[in-house]
Amino acid sequence: MGAATATAQGPGAPGARPLTRRTLLGGAGAGLAVGAAGGAFAAHQLTTRRAHGSAQGSATDTSAAPALGTVAVPFHGQHQAGILQPQQARVQLAAFDLAGNAGRDGLRGLMQKWSATAALLAAGKPAGEHENQIASDAGPCALTVTFGFGASLFDRVGLAERRPAALAPLPEFPGDALDRSRGDGDLWLQIGADDALVAFHALRVLQRQAAGLATLRWQMSGFHRTPGATAHPMTGRNLMGQVDGTNNPKPSDPDFAARVFTTGPDWPAGGSYAVVRRIRMLLDNWENLPVDRQERVIGRRKSDGAPLSGGSESTPVALDATNQDGSFAIAPDAHIRVAAPASNGGAAMLRRGFSYHDGLLPDGSLDAGLLFIAFQSDPARGFVPVQRKLAKGDGLSRFLRHEASALFAVPPGAAEGEYVGQFLLEG
Repeated sequence: MGAATATAQGPGAPGARPLTRRTLLGGAGAGLAVGAAGGAFAAHQLTTRRAHGSAQGSATDTSAAPALGTVAVPFHGQHQAGILQPQQARVQLAAFDLAGNAGRDGLRGLMQKWSATAALLAAGKPAGEHENQIASDAGPCALTVTFGFGASLFDRVGLAERRPAALAPLPEFPGDALDRSRGDGDLWLQIGADDALVAFHALRVLQRQAAGLATLRWQMSGFHRTPGATAHPMTGRNLMGQVDGTNNPKPSDPDFAARVFTTGPDWPAGGSYAVVRRIRMLLDNWENLPVDRQERVIGRRKSDGAPLSGGSESTPVALDATNQDGSFAIAPDAHIRVAAPASNGGAAMLRRGFSYHDGLLPDGSLDAGLLFIAFQSDPARGFVPVQRKLAKGDGLSRFLRHEASALFAVPPGAAEGEYVGQFLLEG
């Protein structure tokens, strides 16, 4: 209910081969090993030594942490920024629908403009067209902009034959209460930054640049722990107070790249698929549970995230461990048991969720919870089997409501002089 660390040379490191569409595809087909998958992240991680740890929660050395706001994440690279990088303090998620008369030419022009603008903003520079000075006195603040394409986009621009099979609609799951007006969409933006104004500024500029070509379908704002907010960097907590993200796959895992990034000869190679879910937490009900009951539902201690089977947060969960009375230390319906790869045929995904709070609902309950974002190479082998299992047997489901859902193909990154989605739109 975050990403990771590695020690490989990134695409922007000294001596790295210049990236082109050809090298992107070649790397995706033959070189998407752990080093390639984690390279961009590793270079950024080693350079910035972010104070709040990596997105999946492993702590980093804070002795040389840069001043808040000064971190810049390169826009160009083999994979789009915003997948492997540490989670920022703020996120803006938005989906757009392409105008009926925009066509492929309109989409091409929009992606060229958006990519150029995102590169400027990531470097802490003014946006150029439609610059509004909202963030003119801020640094880059680890800004990343990630683009995705919805299934409906391919019909709109005459590319239905190039819509990947993995972009098939997600099935309905038991307990879903989806608001279709807040899901799906032709184009998706994930904008992360360590400053709220910087994230809003990027969204506002990109929205204005889309005028006449695409209209906003839905937008959501989220937050995560701010860098430096804790004396001892650790995995972040969600609004239930639980340490969240411990079991995220890591680039050091031998199958990390295969789980997160796509391969093959066509345009998605080197990209990923993003599942986006808005999950409301029934916090009034949850907070009425005693802490030991909350821990049983999750399967981890609330104080430090350690599994109830023993050890520390990073200790592997022992699903077969028992208590003195013979009962399982990790309850049969505990979240970490039901969600574990071992319980789902090895299925896993790279989660990068943010909390949200949008006030009160008409009945007086909190409209707050999790903006769940998960990157994977194939949703049918990642999110879908896990969510099916969770919907049927996860004790945590009693305290959650899935209220919006979307799936997007995330193209590979763009090299200098190129734009995101170029191989699809021009290949």
